[in-house]
Amino acid sequence: MPDIQSPDGRDGRNRSLDVPLVLLTGGFIFAFCALALFDIDRLSTWIDAAFAFSARWFGLYWQVLLLATFLVGIGLCVMRGAGHKMGGLEVPEFSTFQWGAMIMCTLLGGGGVFWAAGEPIAHYLSTPPLFGDLSGDPNARAHAALAQAFLHWGFPGWAILGALATILLSHYHYDRGLPLAPRTLLYPVFGNRVIHGPFGTLVDAACIIAVVAGTVGPIGFLGLQVSYGLDALFGIPDTFVTQAIVVLGLVAIYSISAVTGLSKGIRILSQFNIGLVFVLLVFMLVMGPTTAIFANFAGGFTTYMENFFAMSLFRGEAGAFGDSAWLGWWTIFFWGWFIGYGPLMAIFIARISRGRSIRSMILMLSIVAPVVTNFWFSIIGGSGIIFEQMDPGVISIPFEGLNLPAGLLAITQAFPFGTALSVAFLVLTVAFVATTGDSMSYVVAQSMSQGEPRAWLRAFWGIAMGIMAVILVSIGSGGVSKLQSFIVVTAVPVSLTLLPTLWDAPRIVWRLGRR
Repeated sequence: MPDIQSPDGRDGRNRSLDVPLVLLTGGFIFAFCALALFDIDRLSTWIDAAFAFSARWFGLYWQVLLLATFLVGIGLCVMRGAGHKMGGLEVPEFSTFQWGAMIMCTLLGGGGVFWAAGEPIAHYLSTPPLFGDLSGDPNARAHAALAQAFLHWGFPGWAILGALATILLSHYHYDRGLPLAPRTLLYPVFGNRVIHGPFGTLVDAACIIAVVAGTVGPIGFLGLQVSYGLDALFGIPDTFVTQAIVVLGLVAIYSISAVTGLSKGIRILSQFNIGLVFVLLVFMLVMGPTTAIFANFAGGFTTYMENFFAMSLFRGEAGAFGDSAWLGWWTIFFWGWFIGYGPLMAIFIARISRGRSIRSMILMLSIVAPVVTNFWFSIIGGSGIIFEQMDPGVISIPFEGLNLPAGLLAITQAFPFGTALSVAFLVLTVAFVATTGDSMSYVVAQSMSQGEPRAWLRAFWGIAMGIMAVILVSIGSGGVSKLQSFIVVTAVPVSLTLLPTLWDAPRIVWRLGRR
């Protein structure tokens, strides 16, 4: 076994930079932005074709992968080795609240606000095909709509972000001294060949490019949506200048947070975020349709549980080897997005979970976080459904064409003190995306370094993602949307990287139990 003393690099002796990886990822991102600036139509054609290919040939595999990851993780919780504390610490670095806040805020990002408002009402207005025609039963439509949103932001989606991958990375890094990098996930298959050599560099590059695409997209999307909100609420012109100022302000916030590190900026920003969520949650429950919100949550969650396997493996009319348009746009899109985040999110969780048991990590990711997320969706999106039932058109007309920011503002304006609530949600969106930006800047730098990543490298990636977002925003919403579609393409190699976790995580837990 190699020398594993201080594998996280805290002694500062092992901080070399993987220059080929930096050049490979940086060069690809530069090329993407250049092509977007000079020929967005050609880039769009390429991405659309690659998106369709990825969804058609890998969609079923992704559905099975996410479902299996969730089920295997839950099974591991009953094994004796699940009580083992990872990372070589008996006492966790962070309190349970700090730990949970960093995990939840990092994933939810802008989706914690705009999709929480938009997805339930979208499924209410157009019932998912699995549930058939529910036009004659508004309550059943509401429950089906929430159930579909619960699936996309529930157990399987959260599980793929680290329930099993974190076990592998924690074990091989803290116990075996291997790099805290995506390539380590393939060590059970390829051994040292993937740890030392160009193949490992390609694996790391694919995972980093996926997470950069998945992070830059929401950053640019935030600029577009907050600018829209400022125009709608205060008449501030919705122009590129406003959008760029919003993005650059966001970049300044999360870059400072990333540079100050896990125990300062990232932790503090996450705690602020969760605190604001709690305040808004209480306000909307007290001032909104409280009874109906709880009733819809109960009904939606019951529908979700009753149809969990059918929804998870739904293929649509195109059959086993093809996807319906609905499936590709909704479930496969979200699965590709979450898979793209999987390896680097697992690195982040492994880094902040030292001293936590395997069981606690799995339960936090696979059960606690999804249920909290689903309840949050019930409050925002569920309220939108209730307002639409009470006054048809009040939400659906502004939301027409899947206009997420307009849908969010329509919902918040329907509450008492609507303008103040709308402003609070814009602030919350900025905070959510900032927590994703600082965490991903940190883990991208971590993947390129041996040991604790240098502050300048964390800042570089934070600023680089912001500049990339501004470039794409300058093109218009098309550039941002294409980058968000591109993460589904990058999910193809990333999903293969995550495959060994299905058998190696149980093997690790079993061996730990034997000790």
